[in-house]
Amino acid sequence: MRDVTTAHPVQELDVQPSPLALLLLGRDADPRSERGVECPGDLPSPSDPDLVERARAAKEKLGEKVFVLGHHYQRDEVIQFADVTGDSFKLARDAAARPEAEYIVFCGVHFMAESADILTTDDQKVVLPDLAAGCSMADMATAEQVAECWDVLTEAGVAEQVVPVSYMNSSADIKAFTGRHGGTICTSSNAKRALEWAFEQGEKVLFLPDQHLGRNTAVRDMGMTLEDCVLYNPHRPNGGLTAEELRNAKMILWRGHCSVHGRFSVESVNDVRARIPGVNVLVHPECKHEVVAAADYVGSTEYIIKALEAAPAGSKWAIGTELNLVRRLANRFAAEDKEIVFLDKTVCFCSTMNRIDLPHLVWTLESLAEGNLVNRIEVDPDTEKYAKLALERMLALP
Repeated sequence: MRDVTTAHPVQELDVQPSPLALLLLGRDADPRSERGVECPGDLPSPSDPDLVERARAAKEKLGEKVFVLGHHYQRDEVIQFADVTGDSFKLARDAAARPEAEYIVFCGVHFMAESADILTTDDQKVVLPDLAAGCSMADMATAEQVAECWDVLTEAGVAEQVVPVSYMNSSADIKAFTGRHGGTICTSSNAKRALEWAFEQGEKVLFLPDQHLGRNTAVRDMGMTLEDCVLYNPHRPNGGLTAEELRNAKMILWRGHCSVHGRFSVESVNDVRARIPGVNVLVHPECKHEVVAAADYVGSTEYIIKALEAAPAGSKWAIGTELNLVRRLANRFAAEDKEIVFLDKTVCFCSTMNRIDLPHLVWTLESLAEGNLVNRIEVDPDTEKYAKLALERMLALP
């Protein structure tokens, strides 16, 4: 367990809450894009002054029976109790490397906990502190919609040429679909290598569910053109595409996106350059193509962290990713005189990540300490088999 402490004054970021920001703090659900249910039982009051001590006591009582994972986008109040931090795939692998832990408490979102369940042993139990912590991007591709898409590709006569590549930010059902159809999973760090592998297997790629990562990787990293990419919309007949468009395309992009990274715009980039002369703009590849094209650097969450670690003192950075992480990095590097600001002036938390708060974590740890298993995430054996096959194909990539 490690405590998050701030050795230097907190660096305020240039952000102004919008009316939507209160919703983004994670208290309400959007029934159009999120799955999940409320936690059973009564949560501790968020105003309880003993929450931190209660969490510490419950975690100490559990000892090595519990392993707490904290995604980079989590609140500081939660991160302080994480045994390890990282992105979704790193955390799932860290969980698999701790077979002695009976309980894996995943402070992230639903698809991440599913991946951890797939990669851990049958004896380990993966727990999500709030079952309503879903992912709007992952929910933009359902198993039924993707099966219908494959039927469209079959009718167009191109299915046999298509290799699915699914982003880690997808449900276990979509990972299993990918495994059944000879495809692989990718992260934002290895998307280019995954696509290279896919094009060695077939002539076309169906990229799920984030259109922006697929487009940016194909065009920016692999030299394709925007005309090589078509957008499949699951809410339109035949995805809104003709058979000829499918036959001519190299990249068939699913119409999905990250609600956080999709908010950044070219105007955001231009504005921060005008406000902060000499600023370096660093964005995540889930951002829109025009934003990526306007940025100075593009990379995954881990890339962003490493780039700021290596940055010279006195340098200035505008970061296009989730706000909890940007604030944490701004505070971390303030002593090195690195100016780190959020790319947009509007608060941009990941609303579903923020559902995991200290009351939910305390309730989870205390329940487990009392011998009550709560909020278990369990993938059925058939889905797990094929999802794991797709993940193993990714792990085998050089």
